[in-house]
Amino acid sequence: MHLQTKQNTMKQFGKLMMMASLLLIGMISCSQKQEPVWQLTWQDDFNGTELDASKWSKIPRGGSDWDRHMSDGDSLYEVKDGKLFLRGMVNTNPADTAPVVTGGIYSKGKFFQKYGRVEISAKLQSAQGAWPAFWMLPETGKWPNAGEIDIMEHLNFDSIAYQTVHSYYTFVLEEQNPPKGSINKINVDGYNTYRVDWYPDSLVFFVNDNRTFAYPKIETDKEGQWPFTTPFYLLLDMQLGGTWVGAIDKAQLPVEMEIDWVKWYALPKEFEKE
Repeated sequence: MHLQTKQNTMKQFGKLMMMASLLLIGMISCSQKQEPVWQLTWQDDFNGTELDASKWSKIPRGGSDWDRHMSDGDSLYEVKDGKLFLRGMVNTNPADTAPVVTGGIYSKGKFFQKYGRVEISAKLQSAQGAWPAFWMLPETGKWPNAGEIDIMEHLNFDSIAYQTVHSYYTFVLEEQNPPKGSINKINVDGYNTYRVDWYPDSLVFFVNDNRTFAYPKIETDKEGQWPFTTPFYLLLDMQLGGTWVGAIDKAQLPVEMEIDWVKWYALPKEFEKE
């Protein structure tokens, strides 16, 4: 009887060890799924002396707050010392009636990607009415239905940056579940790295490698909660004035942002299941 009990105990121990091994394998597998090996697909270190036209175009002027002062003027763009400078200035061109002009670039039509990691290292100057932004829009589709991903927006002399998502669900329906954005402290005098990791079921934001906010795909009967299913392109722009940021103080211009590098990574195929 004692021997039988011992044998049963050994069998139970063996089963427990097998279960522990399977659990460990599962934990490792989950850990691997949570940490993809990101694949660098596109980058710009701004090591030349002019904007790389194979990657970027200057943003044309439009009718919205963010692009109403865009200009292709040379003084608004400079590439030197491994940096890109985008500026906002008082307009001195008598042929242009805009009171101020701003510089902005985008990868529209040149590089766009579905899912992945985007990160930008940059230093921002401050001024009343200054509104620099790094963000993403869909290569096809209309706003806000097709979505918007704001990696960084900064206002005036704030010591914080905004990270936000926009869609029909958040903008038109004004739904607040899940929360659509966050506010995060930045180093106002130096470089910060802004990042978003885009998965089929979530957008995860970071500042200086610190996770700040995640926007998940959820089950809902409301329209447009997760439009992030098509390729997006990247915008980097200095903006001046508008309803959100407020009035411009021309005496504080010019103002500029200094971008060290931009990197874009692909999400491995095994993580792309929706």
